[in-house]
Amino acid sequence: MGEKVAADGIDLADRERCRRKLHECLEALRRMLAEKRFDRPRNLMGLEIELNLAGADGLPRMMNSQVLDRIASRDFQTELAQCNLEVNVMPHRLCGRVLDQLAEELRTGLAYADRKAREVAARIVMIGILPTLTAADLTAASISESDRYVLLNDQMRAARGEDFAIDIQGVEHLLARSPSIAPEAACTSVQLHLQVTPGRFAAVWNAAQAVAAVQVAVGANAPFVFGRELWRESRPPVFQQSTDTRAPELKAQGVRPRTWFGERWIDSVYDLFEENVRYFPPLLPFCGPQEPLRVLDEGGAPDLAELVLHNGTIYRWNRPVYAVADGVAHLRVENRVLPAGPTIADVIANTAFYYGLVRALADQPRPVWTRLPFAAAAENFDTACKNGIDAALRWPRSGRGGGVAEIPAVRLVRQELLPLAAAGLDAWGVEPADRDHYLGIIEGRCARRVNGASWQAAAYHHAVHHGLGRDAALAAMTRRYSELMLTGEPVHTWPLAWAVGRPMVPEARRVVEGA
Repeated sequence: MGEKVAADGIDLADRERCRRKLHECLEALRRMLAEKRFDRPRNLMGLEIELNLAGADGLPRMMNSQVLDRIASRDFQTELAQCNLEVNVMPHRLCGRVLDQLAEELRTGLAYADRKAREVAARIVMIGILPTLTAADLTAASISESDRYVLLNDQMRAARGEDFAIDIQGVEHLLARSPSIAPEAACTSVQLHLQVTPGRFAAVWNAAQAVAAVQVAVGANAPFVFGRELWRESRPPVFQQSTDTRAPELKAQGVRPRTWFGERWIDSVYDLFEENVRYFPPLLPFCGPQEPLRVLDEGGAPDLAELVLHNGTIYRWNRPVYAVADGVAHLRVENRVLPAGPTIADVIANTAFYYGLVRALADQPRPVWTRLPFAAAAENFDTACKNGIDAALRWPRSGRGGGVAEIPAVRLVRQELLPLAAAGLDAWGVEPADRDHYLGIIEGRCARRVNGASWQAAAYHHAVHHGLGRDAALAAMTRRYSELMLTGEPVHTWPLAWAVGRPMVPEARRVVEGA
């Protein structure tokens, strides 16, 4: 949400006032779009990564405040649970050596953060869901010390009216209940931002929705939740269920969840904000002092504070973002599909694949979303979450015949989407050597059919085969993952065999340059 809100109590008048302000914000946004009141295109991208804290034993550490005190940088912030934190990379222009620049900044920043975490016996781990987390680790008591998190938890609990239920059938079955939204904190992701003009927004958002399943298939990295092996990318169902404010009766009526894929292709960014106001009551009905229509009449750029705050409590996998910088409004597509990790090289490879692909697809004269039913894109997303790199996805056939065919994700990526991503990076002006290096990592995963999720599952079963029980095997796999993460080598090159019983090598860091 990005704002400091105070838990001062909420009454009926607050909700009515907030609803009125939301509609004023919508009208202001409609006028701004009609009057072209937005920043010119600047090809800006941004990157955020949510991180886990774990000890040398692979178990979670609830100490983000201590670690953040030592890091003492505004680039690092709290996240929902005390075992999480987030790093933000400053916006960059999508051109030249931007991919290598991002990689170097992340290497430097994460190495520094890890050194500071080690001062309190913790480690930084980039992973979609920390495999050693248990339901007992994520309770209301583990939520970070922040009024906004406490208030959000209170409001979602009140809207739900009963415990949150997590019920996921994957390789194994997980059934858990929680009186708080704390299980949401298990899910740590990468968020990719792209600033776009209003005229381009719909094309970029539709393209991002169309490729979300492909991103998950090649980038899955969260196969374990609370000790159970579930979907290859279990973050989406965990996140949706742990933030689901609907009682079973409301689900039966077809009320939409606050975490959702969406239900249609769009024609304008206005469609998304209007849906947010029409479908979802505000969880945090706070009103700022600004009157958006008056600011607009006076020639300014309104902050649309109520709409922005409301938007932050609706968890689309591709989220619209409105912001004002230096007195000028701009729009961004925030892609929230990818899990964190496994390595910096893997994160930048996923980044390159996404930005190249959405650019190429948004530029197509006959866009993919005009040939792919939205329901098929949504089904693809669930299929990719369940099966990861082994998923088969529905995709428009090339050529005059048309129609939609089911294609293995690895074949779709290698034969069609990687060339498109390369063309898209060329259109951005990205250095060809960087383009080839990072897209080569995606190709390598597809060639070996290995990503973070498949490596985790195979390494866990390797540990079990060598005599470890479930908890010990998960801890051993997590330690091995952390060790290999520090080498910086992409996950598809990681070996599986290792001496399962040996302790983690704390200084396996030839790697983290500057560590």
